[in-house]
Parts: sequence; C-alpha cells; structure tokens
Amino acid sequence: MKIAVPDFITNSYFPAVAAVELGYFKEEGIDMELEHIFPVNKACEVMRDGGIDFVAGAAHAPLAAFKNWEGAKILGALAQGMYWMLVVRSDLDAERGDIDAVKGLSIGAAPFVELGLRRMLTEWGIDIEKDNVKIGPVPGTGPDVSFGVQAAKVLAEGKIDGFWANGMGSETAIREGVGKLLVDIRRGDEPKKAFNYTQPALMTTDALIEREPETAAAAVRALVKTQKAIVADVSLTTKIGEKLFPGRDAAIIADVVERDLPYYDPTVTPEFVVGMNEFMTDLGWLDGPVAYEKVVATQFSDLWKG
Repeated sequence: MKIAVPDFITNSYFPAVAAVELGYFKEEGIDMELEHIFPVNKACEVMRDGGIDFVAGAAHAPLAAFKNWEGAKILGALAQGMYWMLVVRSDLDAERGDIDAVKGLSIGAAPFVELGLRRMLTEWGIDIEKDNVKIGPVPGTGPDVSFGVQAAKVLAEGKIDGFWANGMGSETAIREGVGKLLVDIRRGDEPKKAFNYTQPALMTTDALIEREPETAAAAVRALVKTQKAIVADVSLTTKIGEKLFPGRDAAIIADVVERDLPYYDPTVTPEFVVGMNEFMTDLGWLDGPVAYEKVVATQFSDLWKG
C-alpha cells in the first residue's frame, strides 16, 4: 500500500513518516510505501483516482478532490491544531502578533495551504487586495523539495518578504537569522478560532474502508503506536531524520518535533470538525455544515485511546 505526504522534511506529517520508518505499519500487517506528492490537494486527487491509499496531510485537503466530503474520511489526527506559522524577514519593523506588518508584503505559501493564511488575515481585518498582500507560490518548490526549507532559502535570498509554512521552515529561517516569527496559532496567537481551521491528519477513502476495514483499523493503530513511541523517546526523531534528511535538517527536526509533542493526540473532536467545515464553507470549498460522521471514520475512534 502507499501513503503520500506533501513534505518529507517536516514535523507536521512526521508521525506518518515515522510509522513507516519505525515499522509500525508493518507490525500491523501493512506493507506501506512512502511517497512525496506535492501539493497536498494533488495528493488527495491521486488518492481519489486510486494511485495511493492514504494521505497524511492537512485535514481540509480532501475537499479539493471529494466534494462535500463524499468519498473520503479522516482516520485520526497526526497532531492537534493548525500547524503553519507566519514568518517574515528579520529586518522588518514588527513584533510577534503585529499582523498589520503584512500590508504590502509578498508572502509565500503552498497551494491549498494558503487558504488558512487568507482566512486568518481576513479574521484579523486585513483586506488582502486593498492592503496589497501578495500571496503566492514559493519559487523552486515542487516534487522532491521540502516546501518549508525552500521557503526559508528563498526568504534569505530576498525573493519574498515572508512565508506561511511548517515548523521546520520557520525554525530554519529563525536559526539562520533571516526570519522572525509573526504568528503561531498553536501557541496562543490570535485569532483563536484559527486553531480549528485544520490539523495534520491521516486520511483515506470510503472505498478502502468499505473494502478493507481491518487495513484502515491497522493504519490507525500504527499511527497511535508511533505517536506514543515518539513522545516516550524523541531521540527516535533524530535517527529517522539522519536517514531521510540532509545533515542540517536532521539536526533540527528533533527540536521541532519535541516542541510539538503536547499536540500528539490522534483524537478528532466534533469541535474541530465544526471549525474546519466553517472555515471551508466561508471560502467556498464546502456547501454547508456536514455531520461529524461524514467527515470522520468514527468506527475506529476507540482505537485513538491505544
């Protein structure tokens, strides 16, 4: 079987990568192959078309391929909360939370991921067009390239003024002195409702669940085991990083994952689903409220307890 992630060098989807590398999928009887498919909406389209079996990505992304949640389900959360951070160039005269500083800036963001940034800025009262906030792709991103790490590189080169990306990209830019953190929703920044826009999640199709329910259950068990293993011994992160990532990134990944450990919980709450679906309805990607059971594979929710 195949599982796709939109970024390898990231804390965001690391539990899925680790479940393959630590052998937890295999322990649960699944011969799982890891694939990099960027951006996340494309990964969901490939899953819809039968090219892969699972996606580890942004929980709202299936709506790019499965209208109104027809045909896809969330199996469990890789971690809780919207996990992208807004980083701007370090010489900008702005402190953390000073969202007005984005006016007139060029911000890099991945396709479909940028929806969270747009909605967050709107919640803050920013008029993206009138305030001349330019949101677009990061030059040089694509297959086999880590979005966050590339965003940090392009920021250093002065080609963008900031980026909206995962913790690895943010940490890279901050450590190199080229960027500083403006917004981190997970860690208390406003708007609070943005926490439930999305979260990293393990997803599959209704067809797979119907055809192979035990495989879907095994995937959830593998996820839960992986989260618990990393929480118990975060040094496992470094070992995986040294195998998969370039040297500098392997050195950073453990620190970034360790910061995320409080969010390593596979639970998908009804409150989260309401928040995510409101977010996607506001942006026109969902026709209206959808029942929790239509979004989440609730038959496996008992497995979240481990």
